[in-house]
Amino acid sequence: MSKLIYLNGEWVPKDQAKVSVFDHGLLYGDGVFEGIRSYNNLIFKLKEHLERLWESAHTLMIRIPLSKQEMEAVIIKTLQRNQLKDAYIRVVVTRGEGDLGLDPANCKTPTVFVITDMIKLYPDSLYRKGLDLVTVATVRNLPEAVNPSIKSLNYLNNILAKIEAKNAGCVEAIMLNHQGYVAECTGDNIFIVSEDYSGKEKILLTPPAYLGALRGITRDAILDLARKKGIRAEERVMTRHDIFNAQEVFLTGTAAEVIPVVKVDGRVIGDGTPGKITATLLKAFHRLTRTDGVRYKPL
Repeated sequence: MSKLIYLNGEWVPKDQAKVSVFDHGLLYGDGVFEGIRSYNNLIFKLKEHLERLWESAHTLMIRIPLSKQEMEAVIIKTLQRNQLKDAYIRVVVTRGEGDLGLDPANCKTPTVFVITDMIKLYPDSLYRKGLDLVTVATVRNLPEAVNPSIKSLNYLNNILAKIEAKNAGCVEAIMLNHQGYVAECTGDNIFIVSEDYSGKEKILLTPPAYLGALRGITRDAILDLARKKGIRAEERVMTRHDIFNAQEVFLTGTAAEVIPVVKVDGRVIGDGTPGKITATLLKAFHRLTRTDGVRYKPL
């Protein structure tokens, strides 16, 4: 059975889900999106994702033609129509159809579509063995240019970094900001586990959003879970040196969830195997996905 896509008020088969070539989301990357997950008929942190979607649209001055409650209903109905209980959900809002000029005022009605399908970024073996990362030359967008806090359709910056990673034989890359500080990866936030100099306390660290990182929903969930488990967790400015000398490194994201890293730029992290804190937080995250979100009934 062909997947059904919600598109501007209708559910249409995948091969009929089409937008105009004059849509400014296509022509200029002028739009916003969210990637969301459902687990066993529970949409994980749906309200947080919708809040971020509305914030991104507000900054771009795109008026989403649905309320948050209506969007929630659309997402649930799309999952139900596709008979999905475990899924990846992509919600997209573009500026809409316009002309070949840049002026957003010529786009009268935003385009809205919702895709529900499956996604798998990394093979299971990498969750057991860990990733190798490389730092790339492409830096994260400046907040004064395309602010990384806006989850926009303009992902060319990330794609260029991904190309560099693939050319270096890695599936993911670390991106620095224009000052040389660690920002995030091409599609995931980054965490390290470090020790204070006394060696008495382990600290979970992630770069602050103002350095050029997206304030990830999974990122925030991991920070909260760590603190509840008594793990000291902080946002802190970090360099590649901090990552090279970390005891553990892992990435977080909606699609990736929590995935360990064992080597960065040729330097082995810790003992070269996924760490205990990473494993602890991954288990806690999986438990959280069964309870925190919006429940829906299958059709």
